[in-house]
Amino acid sequence: MAIAEEIIKTYPNLFKIDFNLNKLVQKIELLNYVNPINIEAEKRNFFASKYNINPNFKYRKIDFNAHTLQQELFTQNIDSIKDEETRTFFRDVIYDYSGLIQCIETIGKGKKFYYNVLKSFGTPTEKDVENARFILHFKDEEYDSEMFPVFNVEEAANYFDAFTKRYDFKFNVKLSTKISAAAMVQNNTQTLILKKNHRFSANQLKVLANHEIGVHMVTTFNGLNQSLKIFHNGFPNNVETQEGLAVFSEYMSGCLTLHRLKELAYRVMAADSLRKGFNFCDTFDLLHNQYKLNREESYNITLRAHRGGGFTKDYMYLTGLKKVYDSFYNNESLDPLLTGKVSLEHTPIVKKWQEEGVATTNTYTNFAFDSNDNTNEKLDFILKNLK
Repeated sequence: MAIAEEIIKTYPNLFKIDFNLNKLVQKIELLNYVNPINIEAEKRNFFASKYNINPNFKYRKIDFNAHTLQQELFTQNIDSIKDEETRTFFRDVIYDYSGLIQCIETIGKGKKFYYNVLKSFGTPTEKDVENARFILHFKDEEYDSEMFPVFNVEEAANYFDAFTKRYDFKFNVKLSTKISAAAMVQNNTQTLILKKNHRFSANQLKVLANHEIGVHMVTTFNGLNQSLKIFHNGFPNNVETQEGLAVFSEYMSGCLTLHRLKELAYRVMAADSLRKGFNFCDTFDLLHNQYKLNREESYNITLRAHRGGGFTKDYMYLTGLKKVYDSFYNNESLDPLLTGKVSLEHTPIVKKWQEEGVATTNTYTNFAFDSNDNTNEKLDFILKNLK
């Protein structure tokens, strides 16, 4: 995409620094490394041990030199960016990516990883835990036929392919046994990864289509269409906003259920259990024996929290959902949040860059945001009353 000469004059070195960072951060995709490569084998062992032996997870090796990458990040001449707001932003970007590198290089090293995660993602506050408990206090709804897991992974892939026909972007689909979720988007390769042996319900297909494609793929391709590559690579603290948007997309498309909201609440409780020093067996016991969650869901949520040595990211789905929900009902446009992997707190700089021609408006939209199809009044009551 060509950049107007006057923009280059206003922002000397900005695009050079952004270009350099783009080359440096290609390997820094934490989810590529934090998912164990022996999930299924350890799950069988854990169930065979009657939930008494902590899994021994293995992880893929890092294929970059973390120390060299750190050095190169900090040699960028950020001070040459004249605009103060943009200079401060890119300084934050350097620190953010530096933190993610520290997370990646300590995966599987217990507390070292956990402490690095705390710096990059934080941990649930008492308010977050209270919100989770508030959700868990509601009685489960009737199980309808849309909730039964009847579709295999090939049928799921066909469903997502049909859903994507409304867009003109193309992405790869890959099947894997090495992911902890039913599906995930790999941003840097534009790939939708599906869990190979998973069975999907009709509602889950709708949830994943609106979550993974409607938000994660839309922001991936919108980011690729921006001149500044940071839109694609990710703003600081973008995870909370991106996951909040993705779950809000489920809400707007009418497929968010109380069961799903409770899943997000259990994730908060699992992330909070790390702060209390719980091991894998302890967190599983909390979910399965105390909260009476079935063993499959208990295992998956525990795995997500304990992978790498203690990964707190999952509490942000609920905090992000609340922030996006409130923004929408305060009549704030969600468009700036779809420009790429951006964060709510950086909306002002996105708007500023758009006004100055540094950034463009969105190529793709999330169709779920066009109208509110949620008919579950209980969900609105809960979301309005979260603190």
